[in-house]
Amino acid sequence: MNILIIENINLKKYKYSLLEKTLLTSFSILPTIYPRRLAAITPKEHMVHVFNDRYEELKINKKYDLINIHFNTASTKKAYEIADKFREKKVKVILSGLHASALPDESLKHADSILFGRGELNWLTLLTDFKNNKLKKFYPPEDYKKTKITIPPTNIKLPGFQITGAIEATRGCPYQCTFCPETNTPNGNKYYSRPIKEVINEIKKIPQKTIIFYDNSLTIKPDYTKQLFKEMKKLRKKFFCNGNVDTLANDIELVELSKQAGCIAWLIGFESVSQETIKQAGKKTNKIEIYEKAVKNIHKNKMAVIGDFMFGFDNDTKEVFDITIEAIKKMKIDIADFSILTPFPGTPVFNALKKEKRIIENDWSKYNMYDVVFQPKNMNPDELRSGVKKMYNTFYSNNNTIKRIFRSFKLGFYPFFLVVFRNMLTNIGSKKFKKNQ
Repeated sequence: MNILIIENINLKKYKYSLLEKTLLTSFSILPTIYPRRLAAITPKEHMVHVFNDRYEELKINKKYDLINIHFNTASTKKAYEIADKFREKKVKVILSGLHASALPDESLKHADSILFGRGELNWLTLLTDFKNNKLKKFYPPEDYKKTKITIPPTNIKLPGFQITGAIEATRGCPYQCTFCPETNTPNGNKYYSRPIKEVINEIKKIPQKTIIFYDNSLTIKPDYTKQLFKEMKKLRKKFFCNGNVDTLANDIELVELSKQAGCIAWLIGFESVSQETIKQAGKKTNKIEIYEKAVKNIHKNKMAVIGDFMFGFDNDTKEVFDITIEAIKKMKIDIADFSILTPFPGTPVFNALKKEKRIIENDWSKYNMYDVVFQPKNMNPDELRSGVKKMYNTFYSNNNTIKRIFRSFKLGFYPFFLVVFRNMLTNIGSKKFKKNQ
């Protein structure tokens, strides 16, 4: 059987110069993990092709027996178009991803089956059903603990020089922030940690020096993470990962062990510098009075801090942007990402705004965290949009960027390189964002 696994990355919204396009498509900075995972467990009797439209053009006329399209909400229109074209050619199409899991009935209009969640166990079941001509409409989410599938390494590679490898040590997140599309999908809040020995063996087989942990957070079970870091010391890898601010502020041992294991940077979802907003977001791990302590702990151990901030919550006013910039300067964050609150389908935020009739945009392609798709409570959509634009303009101004780069030099080569490189790539993206606002 000839199988095509597609993971959509939509780079075609903006017009890029030749240099920008070369930078964005020549390096696999954030490697895909989902399609390679499915490809790795697919029985060898099948031929598997992995496609990513970041690097190549999809050939609809090529013959396949089965197509799996994994997509997010912003890529929905494009995913449906591709699915419809293949179905016109009588090819069976499987849709998966956060959007398909949140709105399976909508997605099924463009597919033969919907694969919920991560789906490894159900993928194998699906392949057997397809072979026996008994394909089901829905393959429900799995309990991670019951799958017990060891993911073998795969030699399937995408075009472009792959700077980083990727891995998951844990799955799920019990906190269920109101805006999070992943933890609010079926079984998304069920936490599962893989056996450490299994994780270490997989890391050993990753050829890249640097890897990314795609876990929602590596600090949910500190004892597990500490043991993992102890085992990683001898591997001499470099990595970056997500963590919660409470653990990073209060568990010095974990922070120190992360450095010894090779950590370059921690990505933290600060989201807001207002405790009332944090409460509204359901971010149980965040206390704004310990933000600075967490950053200091990480910097003390010579690692960088990547901070995520989100705007548009009901408690946010027009003053939130200036307040946040001042707080970030005080915290000395190395890299920051700013986004607009997006009510993804299946989340409490989406349900609440829909009930209040505050959803103003039904075009899924706008659900990208940079467009305003709802009516904010204390400002208008243009003020929210321009406020986030102001955040990028201010944080990534030449003067502030140079200061951060010089400051990060004392963190060592790898964190310094990350700060410089991420600033360069983010500036490309932020310029496009500003032009399109």
